[in-house]
Amino acid sequence: MERQLDAYCEHLRSERQVSPHTLSAYRRDLEKVLGWCQKQNIGSWAALDIQRLRSLVARLHQQGQSSRSLARLLSAVRGLYHYLNREGLCDHDPATGLAPPKGERRLPKTLDTDRALQLLEGAVEDDFLARRDQAILELFYSSGLRLSELTGLNLDQLDLADGMVQVLGKGSKTRLLPVGRKAREALEQWLALRALTNPADDAVFVSQQGRRLGPRAIQLRVKAAGERELGQNLHPHMLRHSFASHLLESSQDLRAVQELLGHSDIKTTQIYTHLDFQHLATVYDSAHPRAKRIKGDES
Repeated sequence: MERQLDAYCEHLRSERQVSPHTLSAYRRDLEKVLGWCQKQNIGSWAALDIQRLRSLVARLHQQGQSSRSLARLLSAVRGLYHYLNREGLCDHDPATGLAPPKGERRLPKTLDTDRALQLLEGAVEDDFLARRDQAILELFYSSGLRLSELTGLNLDQLDLADGMVQVLGKGSKTRLLPVGRKAREALEQWLALRALTNPADDAVFVSQQGRRLGPRAIQLRVKAAGERELGQNLHPHMLRHSFASHLLESSQDLRAVQELLGHSDIKTTQIYTHLDFQHLATVYDSAHPRAKRIKGDES
């Protein structure tokens, strides 16, 4: 079983080209299933059935695993069995029809508009770290990038003259995003200093030694900015949430926000921007040609 799990993970890495983060998460989940199988004396993936997998999911839920984590585990199992079936090593999928226990859906945290402006409009020192960090904050909030999209950003993906950035998102899908005026100005000021470090590659955001900034380094810089400017915890995804929420409040264009965020399913966008029903109804009324109600005709 371990050998087949290793082969599947290599398939994800080399053929599917999933991100290292996704690969690590899937492997952890599948190793939980493997450990469970070993305790239950299940000697092959073909011998795991839906009843035993359901028992594992129930036990993990009792131990405090969230519904979201269990959904990811089941997704990993489905992917593994799709691979095993394709390779002729199995002829079923024990996760078919199995859903995680329903959990409470947490709404994302955002900054309100005033707090976002407070974060971004303070005085910025004219030095390497300050200009770089300001460009990072502005780009997150201006264009709604994911952390992985910003860390992977290269110079040839930026077109500051036209105010556009091309990012590589989930599933290796690219999308073109606008870059606002303030973010363009911050990036121009940062790039002038970046050139002085003799960077090792074409990364937009580099350390003082010229090396590409990794996710953890960017998280720490965003966190420090939140504590310094707002007196609160701040992380990159909160800036992405804020971008989406503020844009939706202004435009009421759910589909446009979905495209900008790179969501394949509009339901994800609804959750992401913590819409309530009344806001959805407003968007529907303003957009659907047969939905506009006549004033005074609601008796």
